[in-house]
Amino acid sequence: MNRNDALAQRADEAFRTAFGRAPALLCFAPGRVNLIGEHTDYNDGFVLPAALPLGTVVALAPHADARVRCVAPDVSADVETVRLDAVLARAGTGHWSNHLRGVLAARAAAGAENPGADVAIVGNLPQGAGLSSSASLGVAMALGFSRLAGVEPQPGAVALARQAQWSEHHYVGCQCGIMDQLVSAAGQDGAALLIDCRSLAVEPVPLDPDLRIVVLHSGVKRGLVDSEYNLRRQQCEAAARHFGVASLRDIDAGAFEQGSTGLDPVLLRRARHVLGENARTLSAVQALREGNLRVLGECLRASHASLREDFEVSVPPVDALADVLNEALAGEGGARMTGGGFGGCLVAVTRAEGVPVLEQAAAMHFARRGERLPLFLGVRPARGALLLGP
Repeated sequence: MNRNDALAQRADEAFRTAFGRAPALLCFAPGRVNLIGEHTDYNDGFVLPAALPLGTVVALAPHADARVRCVAPDVSADVETVRLDAVLARAGTGHWSNHLRGVLAARAAAGAENPGADVAIVGNLPQGAGLSSSASLGVAMALGFSRLAGVEPQPGAVALARQAQWSEHHYVGCQCGIMDQLVSAAGQDGAALLIDCRSLAVEPVPLDPDLRIVVLHSGVKRGLVDSEYNLRRQQCEAAARHFGVASLRDIDAGAFEQGSTGLDPVLLRRARHVLGENARTLSAVQALREGNLRVLGECLRASHASLREDFEVSVPPVDALADVLNEALAGEGGARMTGGGFGGCLVAVTRAEGVPVLEQAAAMHFARRGERLPLFLGVRPARGALLLGP
């Protein structure tokens, strides 16, 4: 039984336990790991994520009432009830049901029908790891209600991603870009996605069959992510205003040098990261296409250094683990922090034979601290949101 099959079975069982009947639909949406292009998405820049073979399954069945009843047994045994004939108010800050409420509100704002339904949610993405469990849930929910409504055209990946992003902005409380939701909706087997976050153009970047993406948890659960994320976005917007442009995407290196006089030093560092990260992302894409792991590794290491020094979203335990992984890779590939920052996961790209080398190096690193190796995955890119059954 593969991970998706096991997750679908758990969702089916959770639904039957909570509601005493079988679900009509099982919808899956994956988490993601971002190879490079961090904090560039909300600056209209370039990102290079890949969908993971882990994610969220939402089980649904319609009913005639103007209510949605939802259970998330990974979080709580309580059944949350939302009325569709009343204002879809937010729950308390941090409450899991804001993901449900936000997607329902996003669909209503877009003119889509929300049928009454029973819903069960299960997932196998670790919380606080920076692997987009939130986007995975939002996209799976958006897909599920779209399919359940039946009368509307099947939305494309961009529409699903926009609904899930709208939910994050207005109900969950994170002013995220669209990268996480879009790769969860549009991921492709064996390929990362180069996303232009301004045009939302998506270009598959196939990984050589021998390449593997390693995802490793640092052992540090992310903290202060939403508040710091929102602050970084505000800082980038302030820097763009200083340069007189709509977005940092619109500044080239020459304009940056000429126009940075008088810019607050913190804002200057934030802008310098975004400009450099966009360039590194495009260089990494070219390196992948040419099979040049050394250049790819240089891009990944430089990305981590910029996130540590200019964007200031890394933490010492993550930096130390990145050093261990990069030393083990010896230039054949690279490793860096991934996600919003302040803990969570690292990502590395290496050949298949390099995966056990990294696993051993990481295990020894944690053993020296008296700890066990946390989550460690060596994977290929997976496909995006899909209907699993029944």
